[in-house]
Amino acid sequence: MDFLHSLTLFIHFVGVAALLGSWLVTFRQPTVTSWQHIGAWVQLVTGVLLVGLLEMNDGTVNHIKIAVKLVVLIAILVAAVLGRRRVRRGEPVSTGLAHAVGGLTLLNVALAVFW
Repeated sequence: MDFLHSLTLFIHFVGVAALLGSWLVTFRQPTVTSWQHIGAWVQLVTGVLLVGLLEMNDGTVNHIKIAVKLVVLIAILVAAVLGRRRVRRGEPVSTGLAHAVGGLTLLNVALAVFW
């Protein structure tokens, strides 16, 4: 079970790296990349798995923290999906929408570390 937890955590970190890395690369010309879209989905799936694995092992889960992080992640996912739709249609992605993906990701990392 420890290996499964470690593997899931590793993939979770890869998802956050895709979100933040893509945001930083496109910071001057903001857009939403396919890696941000994929990273948001990876974060959602692996985050739910991590909570499930912790619950299965009788670990203590701060449900309020998880709920707040999930709400922020849903906002990230919605912004990423809307941004990718605009890119596929050839429309410009607004600066606010593009920076929302990265900024909210940074907020979620801060919640994970400092809460």
